[in-house]
Formats: sequence, structure tokens, C-alpha cells
Amino acid sequence: MLSKPVLTLADVKKIAAAAEAEAVSNQWAVTIAIVDDGAHLLWMQRLDGAAPLSAMIGPDKARAAAMGRRPSKGFEDMINNGRTSFLSAPIGGMLEGGEPIMIDGVCVGAVGVSGVQSQQDAQIARAGIAALTA
Repeated sequence: MLSKPVLTLADVKKIAAAAEAEAVSNQWAVTIAIVDDGAHLLWMQRLDGAAPLSAMIGPDKARAAAMGRRPSKGFEDMINNGRTSFLSAPIGGMLEGGEPIMIDGVCVGAVGVSGVQSQQDAQIARAGIAALTA
């Protein structure tokens, strides 16, 4: 049997608080989603003013990053570079803004953010993750 780290509720709350603080400090209305390593939703919050669609896209970005074990931007780049057949993959959220949570080389989950420009979404997700790994 292998042992692996897992996210606790305290970890998720720490990530969410830091991601929210990053969004609020920049006045960005977004949805923040956190999933476990199996891409199951553990947390979602839609900040005041965030578009309703962001509540669908944020979790999808998190799921893509968790299942792919890499930032969702990699999928977006792959498609933009001509591999359009990847659009038929059974996951959504293939846009920048999903970041895997890596602990000791193990993916324990991911954060997905939607609501502003994709690089800003990713910035918020990384800020949340940084609070956990600091």
C-alpha cells in the first residue's frame, strides 16, 4: 500500500481564504472552486458580482487541473496549437485558471478560478495554493 497526502477541510479553508483575498485585493469578481485529487468538489464560492457562468467554468477548470495533474493552461495551449481533436476529451475547463495542488510531488487536488482574464484567474488560484505550501 502506498500512502499519500490528502487535503483536509482546514487546508481547503486556508486555500479559499487566500484566493479570496487575492481576488478582493484586485477587485476581481470571480468564482473559486477547490477539488480533491479525484476532481470531486470540496469548496466553491462565487464572489459578489461574479457572472453566473463562472460558477460552471471555475469547477471545470479545477477538475481539468486535478485530472490532468497540470495547469489547465496546458490543455488550452494544446488546442490553440492545433490539436483541436482534444476538444472532444471528456473534461471541460480546458482554459487557463486551473492549477493543481502539488505536495511532495503528489497531486492532492486543484483550484479553479473563473471570472476575469484567464491569467488573472490563474494568479488567484496560485495565491490560494501558495498559502497552503508556505
